[in-house]
Amino acid sequence: MNNSPDLPNTSSRFDEEHALSRVRRDAVTRQLPTGSVIERLEKSADAPTGVRFVGQSIAPVDGPSFISWREIHDDARGVGAALQAMGIVPGDHVAILGPTSRELMTIIRGCWLAGVASMVLPLPMRMASLDAFIESTRSRIRHGEAKLVLIDDQLAAFYQTIPGDPPTMPMAAVMPGPGKPSGERLELPANDPERLVILQYTSGSTSEPKGVMIPDRVLTANVDASCAAAELDTNEVMVSWLPLYHDMGLVGFLSIPMLNGVQLVQAAPQDFMAHPGHWMEWISDWKGTATAGPNFSWVLATRALKRATDLDLSSLTLALSGAEPVDPQAVDAFVKAAEPFGLSAGSIFPAFGMAEVAIGGAFPPRYRGLKCDTVDRIVMERERIARPVNATDDDEVTVRRLPLLGKAVPGLEMKVVDPTTREVLPERHVGELLLRGTSVTPGYYKRPEATRDMFHDGWLCTGDLAYLLDGELVICGRIKDVIIVGGRNVFPEDIERAVGEIEGVRNGNVIAFGVDGYKGKETVIVVAEVKSDELDQVRQAIHHSALEVSGLPPRDIMLVKPGTLPKTSSGKLQRAKCRESYLLGELELLD
Repeated sequence: MNNSPDLPNTSSRFDEEHALSRVRRDAVTRQLPTGSVIERLEKSADAPTGVRFVGQSIAPVDGPSFISWREIHDDARGVGAALQAMGIVPGDHVAILGPTSRELMTIIRGCWLAGVASMVLPLPMRMASLDAFIESTRSRIRHGEAKLVLIDDQLAAFYQTIPGDPPTMPMAAVMPGPGKPSGERLELPANDPERLVILQYTSGSTSEPKGVMIPDRVLTANVDASCAAAELDTNEVMVSWLPLYHDMGLVGFLSIPMLNGVQLVQAAPQDFMAHPGHWMEWISDWKGTATAGPNFSWVLATRALKRATDLDLSSLTLALSGAEPVDPQAVDAFVKAAEPFGLSAGSIFPAFGMAEVAIGGAFPPRYRGLKCDTVDRIVMERERIARPVNATDDDEVTVRRLPLLGKAVPGLEMKVVDPTTREVLPERHVGELLLRGTSVTPGYYKRPEATRDMFHDGWLCTGDLAYLLDGELVICGRIKDVIIVGGRNVFPEDIERAVGEIEGVRNGNVIAFGVDGYKGKETVIVVAEVKSDELDQVRQAIHHSALEVSGLPPRDIMLVKPGTLPKTSSGKLQRAKCRESYLLGELELLD
């Protein structure tokens, strides 16, 4: 029996180079700005850095791709002055609907300088979902009590205002230009730690949108905590293609560099999705030191790296995997594919975050790499205890390899409790993760019942099943997603991961969930996107794989067309929505 987690070896050469690098960087590191959001924006404008726009969608065709923070700041002051001239006052909310661009960044910054909360809304995932997009967008705009909607010209053709909607204007209407208010006319509001900076809407039902309130004090606290925990300094080169309507993109990879005056290389999500290999090229070309993506993006990057020939990834020292469960196998595959291009395994940074704490929840030590705890899966399912085991390839079905996600970032506390009794559990006992501290949201906007349900004795109830190991967080799954089979708590992630390895199944595009069966007992349903013509063979393989993992043959195996599984605006699979579509008979099945 092995009581210690497995830890990949990090080369001594990397350690030596890192130490020398830190000495050089520390010698020229500027002090991170402090104070309110507005104070930090004013200070960061003087940084000798900015944003480099890359990718086909947003890189200028006939102009410079690099824009200094000073240029963006001066334009943002003009945006703030324009908003004030329109009657928008501190404390108001402005909804913004547009693709990643210089204009979008500038408008977000301008809102904050004017003391206005930004509501950056998701873009439509597929044209087939246009009606749902319009419905969800209108629902968020109205629920968030937006005083103004700023919309991209192309999207304006799809979103038409109706009675009851706030005024809608093109994004260009507030951007600086002839006849527009000068940035000198901007009246900076007094500091107010409780004033909302961000109203971040979570993915979910359009009928009950949930807007996470991020006031000034929460955003600045989490920015400081994340920088401290990840050892981020002003000499980073942060590379991002993440959408700015998602918390990882908006807070992790825009707010942090923007508030601190850190160099940012920014691409659009559609450019990454069209050519995943460009992500690694951007890191190589611009000597990126920090980047991030959900699990599926690392899978796509791995495939692209197998075809790459000329890259230098040695500058990358923080490759954050988060936003969805971290798959160790996917991480290992990425490291194996990237090491020939100079990447060190120590660069991998599996982390935990959520919109309800702005972004950063638990971070591992930087430069440690992937560290996992290998446990008996059956014991965990039956007893909710993470019992460590020695694992071999033959044990793949009976063990779980779970990444350690580090300790709570500064200012946050975490504990694991029994979901029913709320008693604190000892280490290695699986229960619900609770958080409290300086960067926890005060609640959901205009959702008092949801806010009350979210807290227990001042602690934020995350809904995540987890355990602690030497003070570090290990996430097992979501409480609401667990499938109870014969007294066992089966985690759908295990079924999805196993099925995703089957030839003909699109890895990362599998959803498993439970439905009531005979005498109220849960049964397993598997829905998988398939890229094979041998449907019967694939179905048999899925049946065998799901049976091995859950101990129960799946009631239904639904093979669907590629690109049809429901996903959030950030690309995460939606189990609840898929379950609903299954029950309604609305899945797009292959013949």
